[in-house]
Amino acid sequence: MARKRTRIQFNYKGFDAVRRSDGVKADLERRGRRIADAAGEGFETKSTLNPGRAGVLVYADTYEAMEAEATDKALTRAINAGRG
Repeated sequence: MARKRTRIQFNYKGFDAVRRSDGVKADLERRGRRIADAAGEGFETKSTLNPGRAGVLVYADTYEAMEAEATDKALTRAINAGRG
């Protein structure tokens, strides 16, 4: 018995629209803020909107925060705060 081939056509414009949507952007910002808060004082977020997707950066904005990441891995340990 011959198997039928399934053909899938992706809608890349649709994928990009979802990845750039306000809902996805808001969710990423919320997750980024939770990570920054869990990391402690001096960690900030910055939203980005690239051609293909929205994003958020969480970074050390003060010398003390940079030191906390370098010595205690404060930001690295806080990554799980962004789940769910």
